[in-house]
Amino acid sequence: MVFTRHVVYGQPLGTAIAAPRWLLGRTWGSVQTNLRLENRFDDEVVSALKSAGHDVEVLPEAFSDTMGHAGAVVLHPKGSVEGAHDPRADGGADGV
Repeated sequence: MVFTRHVVYGQPLGTAIAAPRWLLGRTWGSVQTNLRLENRFDDEVVSALKSAGHDVEVLPEAFSDTMGHAGAVVLHPKGSVEGAHDPRADGGADGV
C-alpha cells in the first residue's frame, strides 16, 4: 500500500509511509484472519466495511507495530533523492 500511495497516487514518500494502514489475514503467530485497521481511519470507513460484512478490528494504536515498519529511498528521474522512515519504528531519514 505504501508503493501504491506513492507511485500511483503521487503522495510524498513520508506521507505514504505514515498514512493509516490495514492488514487482512494472519500474521506473526496470530490466529485471527480478520481485517485490522489502525485507529486513524474515519469512523465512516469503519462503519461501511462492517456494513459490507467484513470482520473489522480497529487497533488501539494510531501507529501499530502490527502493520510492520517501512523505510524507503527513491531516486527520482531528474536525479533528486527522497528518503523517509516509518513513525511506527525507531530510525530516521537524513540527507546530504
